[in-house]
Amino acid sequence: MLLFVGLGNPGAKYAHNRHNIGFMAVDEIARRHGFAPWRRRFQGETSEGTLDHEKVVLLRPMTFMNESGRAVQEAANFFKLGAGEIIVFQDELELPPAKVRVKVGGGIAGHNGLRSVSAHIGNDYRRVRLGIGHPGVKELVHGYVLSDFTKSDRPWVEALCAAVADNAGLLASGKDSTFQNKVHLAMQAKGFFDKDSGGAA
Repeated sequence: MLLFVGLGNPGAKYAHNRHNIGFMAVDEIARRHGFAPWRRRFQGETSEGTLDHEKVVLLRPMTFMNESGRAVQEAANFFKLGAGEIIVFQDELELPPAKVRVKVGGGIAGHNGLRSVSAHIGNDYRRVRLGIGHPGVKELVHGYVLSDFTKSDRPWVEALCAAVADNAGLLASGKDSTFQNKVHLAMQAKGFFDKDSGGAA
């Protein structure tokens, strides 16, 4: 059994923020794979289903980003899951828009959601890093991540969430690099990357 955690802030005000792409990704997984309706529990909302014969619980913490770890720890304790069975979907400033990388552990690069999760369950969980690009200077980061995606961003955001959802079974079965490549190829096929932009390495 696995726990897929989408990071974001609760409420309509934040729904389309760059910081909320983690929520968007798990929403799309639930929709495309016919998961059960969302319900309130663990200081968040959960939806249950199956990916590649693996039972998966999706979790959207409703505690605000900087307290996300409370909901993750509560769910992990309930289901008796270790950090290795938890996958966190997060916005990533250090990746160009629409790029995806999967990694285990590592730094938190100032991400308050990851800081909270690591504080509660340790650092050895998998992260699906969803690139949103960087505003260029550190002082602009806060406003940038809490701003909505622009109208011109929406096509790649929707395509990325769809590609992540379509290939989520690969994550469930531990095929992280295959997942990464398939998402990249799906985005490339839709014209979001040049053919020579260098695979998903």
